Amino acid sequence: MPTSSLLTNNTNLTNHQQQYLEKFIARYNQKTQKSKQQTQKYRPVLADVRGSAGFRAEYKEIVYPIIGKYAVGSKMWDIDENEYVDLMMGFGVNLFGYNPPFLKEAITQRLEQGIHFGPQSDLAGEVAELFSKLTGMERVAISNTGTEAVMTALRLARAATGRHKIVMFSGSYHGHFDGTLAKSQIVDGIATVMPTDIGIPHNIIADVSVLEYGNFQALEVIKANADDLAAVIIEPIQNSRPDLQPREFLQELRQLTAEFGIALIFDEMLTGFRIHPNGAQGWFGIQADIATYGKIVGGGMPIGIIAGKATYLDRIDGGMWNYGDTSSPQVETTFFAGTYCKHPLAMAAALAVLKHLKKEGASLYQNLNDRTTQFINQLNTYFAQDEVPIRLANCGSIFNAVPLDDSVASDNAADANLGLIYYHLIEKGVFLRPGGGLLSTAHSDEDINYIIEAVKESVQNLREGHFLP
Repeated sequence: MPTSSLLTNNTNLTNHQQQYLEKFIARYNQKTQKSKQQTQKYRPVLADVRGSAGFRAEYKEIVYPIIGKYAVGSKMWDIDENEYVDLMMGFGVNLFGYNPPFLKEAITQRLEQGIHFGPQSDLAGEVAELFSKLTGMERVAISNTGTEAVMTALRLARAATGRHKIVMFSGSYHGHFDGTLAKSQIVDGIATVMPTDIGIPHNIIADVSVLEYGNFQALEVIKANADDLAAVIIEPIQNSRPDLQPREFLQELRQLTAEFGIALIFDEMLTGFRIHPNGAQGWFGIQADIATYGKIVGGGMPIGIIAGKATYLDRIDGGMWNYGDTSSPQVETTFFAGTYCKHPLAMAAALAVLKHLKKEGASLYQNLNDRTTQFINQLNTYFAQDEVPIRLANCGSIFNAVPLDDSVASDNAADANLGLIYYHLIEKGVFLRPGGGLLSTAHSDEDINYIIEAVKESVQNLREGHFLP
């Protein structure tokens, strides 16, 4: 079906916008035709959220994922052989860029030894020990994904406290576990916790409260319900709002949870080993009871890590005991398992990452954080001077577009127009999707300058099409 026939009856667009969009879609489709063809070819059998993410009728013909073929450093190439400067970096996985030599060597060597399950990994103990030294956490358990790590952390908190209710915060993301897919919604004038999506039973979130992150009134709610709370789980830096960094709120929350014996859980999937040597805990100067990690520490291999105080982690194996005496596990345990936990390749990658981080030290983070701040400031200066309705914010090397003011109101048409900038950046060779971006140590000054020019050109294009003022 011709592109024009899909747009002609769209009353949300002016004639000028329709004409511009038709030409842009034609260019985009030509540049990424194999990604589009392959998405369509396998849609009948491959159920994949990325295949229709961000769907809008206005530009249906460009709603498909860019399909990658290979990557190295800060660059990625798709199956059409287009080269991109990548700002997604594996959703935060690739702190060192793609395929760094120290990781490639570690994984290649381990692969030669075979992928064995059943026997204990010969690297697991070393990984746990080095992880503990770098983070200050007493004990470490290893799973496969971030979602599994969060599930386990909550189970351990409930097992250790004997309580069942938990508190989480609006705007946070803790994986696709049903027990954290909850939101606060006003029903008949009353704040009610609801599932975020269909297919999630109400009863599985019956013990969940969703409070406003950074709002000190939330602390009063926690205090009033302290006797029933097993845990408060936080995404300390939310991907959607890297500018929201409520240090005083978190410090008071730490005091409150400690006073009432509530497990404080930091979800460090995004922030762990990215913004500070000790993640968000180091950033804010707070020690959580349990923290969950993934992404960077796996070096590209699937991994989830649950780390924290022995009080909670002992619930996995019964706690400390020794050979040669009468000692034995003394703590009642809860269930934890997984065939692929401590996967040989994941252990090799994790050990290589941890050794590299130890070697590089705090300077790695300082340099990367400073370069990201400078990059974001350059773009924000341009946006302000040229009156572009976009503002970026960053926390370390994490950045995203944030509201221009304190208003939470959303204009669907404006959001759609701004959403087009991501497609324009892709057309110009910058890989970024809605949801924020990340810099890596592999991004060069040349890369950053290229990105800035691509942003400026994209804004100019959108103005020519009357999609930006």
